[in-house]
Amino acid sequence: MSTPHVHLKGITRRMGTCVANDGVSLELLPGEIHALVGENGAGKSTLMKVLFGLIAPDEGEILINGKSVRLPNPRAAMRHGLGMVHQHFMLVDTLTVAENVTLGNETGARFGLLSPQAAEREVAALAERYRLPVDPRARISQLSVGAQQRVEILKALYRGARVLILDEPTAVLTPQEVDELFAVLRVLVADGVSIVLITHKLAEVKAMASRVTVLRAGKVVGSALVADTSIERMAEMMVGHVPAPLAARSADAPGAVLLEAQGLEVRDARGLPAVRDLSFAVRAREIVGIAGVEGNGQHELIECLAGLCPPARGSVRIGGTAVSGRSAAEHRAAGLAHIPSDRLQRGLVPDMSLAENLVLGLQRRPAVGTGPWLGGHTLEDASRARLQEYDVRPPEPSELAINLSGGNQQKLIAARELTQGAQAILAAHPTRGVDLGAIDFIHRRLLAERDAGRAVLLVSSELSEILALSDRILVLFEGRIVHETTPGATDERTLGLHMTGRAMHMDAPLEAKGGASGAVLGAGLSENKV
Repeated sequence: MSTPHVHLKGITRRMGTCVANDGVSLELLPGEIHALVGENGAGKSTLMKVLFGLIAPDEGEILINGKSVRLPNPRAAMRHGLGMVHQHFMLVDTLTVAENVTLGNETGARFGLLSPQAAEREVAALAERYRLPVDPRARISQLSVGAQQRVEILKALYRGARVLILDEPTAVLTPQEVDELFAVLRVLVADGVSIVLITHKLAEVKAMASRVTVLRAGKVVGSALVADTSIERMAEMMVGHVPAPLAARSADAPGAVLLEAQGLEVRDARGLPAVRDLSFAVRAREIVGIAGVEGNGQHELIECLAGLCPPARGSVRIGGTAVSGRSAAEHRAAGLAHIPSDRLQRGLVPDMSLAENLVLGLQRRPAVGTGPWLGGHTLEDASRARLQEYDVRPPEPSELAINLSGGNQQKLIAARELTQGAQAILAAHPTRGVDLGAIDFIHRRLLAERDAGRAVLLVSSELSEILALSDRILVLFEGRIVHETTPGATDERTLGLHMTGRAMHMDAPLEAKGGASGAVLGAGLSENKV
């Protein structure tokens, strides 16, 4: 066996009283894709932050090509050939591709002046070598999510990276963009680049990785050849058991309309239309999924439905009550629960306790208390049962929300939003960045709410999630609903074509057919595969 490109030996890292990494060892061989999987809070991100020089280990050793190295910061890591592509891209929207790739590492400068043409030539040559099609002169704001990801990879390669750390690289990509990314990774591996792939999608591990290491509670619980390890076995190592299939959907027909939009137009931060003449309805005992590539109006639609921004035209009704242009509090009072797409920006106050976060937006309800009597031991005692019911770890009401893992923060929001008796639920990317166990838990809760008579609008970039949970599926493209279908009548690849506008010739926009609000279509729930 050749010398490992990277060898992490006995890495231990403590975060206060928590041991995030407990004697973790991992070998990355030249020209291999090594998957790193585990639940949220298992220690994956901490381990990669140690490798990339973002934090220092308390114990252990890092070897690069057989030599012990010290990595006090990312610059030192990059000097040793390490590169990291973060889940949230680190790009400057107003700069060009070439400017972003060369930023901080510019060449061709004379007398303090940069040569844009030299940078563009270098980036073009690098893009051609690794088959990363992108225009060096295009501005980042003009690029699709998949193209922006290619720019991030080019940034790392431009700095000489021979080891790439990819953190959830397919989280916001269409199936077609995933195929394109995988083709790029195969080219990189053939050139001798080694890749650490952090992902929750075990089907992608099977498709791309040669070896997998599983972390649980900061420790390695298994490391194996992917070819010899089933998806079910990997899932069992991650969470301690194989998640059971989701229960069959209720046979009850949908009921009354509980969430409705008519002729909705919503403008973005620049004042341009992001949602255009959009109409739909969600009925009791129904989950309607909205699929689409991010940036096609989902954000503005969610903000409008939640009462965070008013529509330019059109109307929104919750439980029959007109709420257009009213506040978020009035939307909530009309019967809307909202699981936001960004848990830290919209869903939680990180420096508040779990008990306090459980009553955000509900402070004026008599059961909670008012004025100086809000909270205290009564509030903490009342929150314990919900924390335990929703498996929030640790279930300690006084714990600060910022100290929870991403998956537990998401379950905390679900515990607040799904226990207030709302008749309509707006679930925006409810499982983004969370682990297999938390995904399974949240999915079952949403299905239980649907079966209890709620109307659920599910907005997600995860097509497997849309197909597993939805009764009907609407595809959003450039602010319009361009396709309506059911899980039993479509698949991920077909949805991806509609999401990118490549199937526009197959279906005319639904607005031309009189809107999407009239049809209530049934479909069998596809088996929940991990």
